[in-house]
Amino acid sequence: MNTSSLDASPHVLQWLPAQGAPAQLFVLLHGVGSSAANMAPLAQWLQAQFPQAAILAPDGFDAFDYDPSGQARQWFSLKEVTEDNRPARVAAVLPRLLAWLTEAQQHFGIDPQATALVGFSQGAILSMALVHEHDGAAGRVLAFAGRYAKLPDTAPQLTTFHLFHGSADATIPVQHARAAIERLAALGGDATIDIVQDAGHEINGALLNSALFRLRSHIPQRTWRAALGAAQAQNATDPDLH
Repeated sequence: MNTSSLDASPHVLQWLPAQGAPAQLFVLLHGVGSSAANMAPLAQWLQAQFPQAAILAPDGFDAFDYDPSGQARQWFSLKEVTEDNRPARVAAVLPRLLAWLTEAQQHFGIDPQATALVGFSQGAILSMALVHEHDGAAGRVLAFAGRYAKLPDTAPQLTTFHLFHGSADATIPVQHARAAIERLAALGGDATIDIVQDAGHEINGALLNSALFRLRSHIPQRTWRAALGAAQAQNATDPDLH
């Protein structure tokens, strides 16, 4: 672990492969009032499971409103936040987050489809919003204890969503995750959901096990569509198949 040279965030921690170039990129976005350092246990867990990945954890771009020391960070302000003004606050930070993500992908030579955004709470809100605004900016979003700032009217076609939530989450109730998966399903999005009974606003071992299962076993719908299209094209042009 060391400090990254990426300069679009005040502070970035990175975990890189022991040898060779990274094959994939995980970007960890922390919750409000937290920092990149709080994502270290998750980064270390991911590194153990995916040793050839580059794992980055940036600090939120702004100091947390309620921490005079400036050590705690936030992605957007919670002062007087409402259901009505939250979407605008999220949208305001997306250009800077996209610029930072694009720089990181270029820095490590990682394609967006080999990139996963892993967000917790406010970080999950940002992750989900980013790929809705910029479909395919990352191939997957792993949203822990998150929600939509506003339920979408369309579903990304180049990004897979994996939603993870505790049934006893009192900060962002699980109903938000259920509403998200229902809307994505109705819109033809590619999404999964895992709800752990009695888990709160956290990333615990059961949720991590669910995340690992999804990362290793879920084949994105776009991959299936591409394979089906190739097979149909082959059938149409190969006389031996008629």
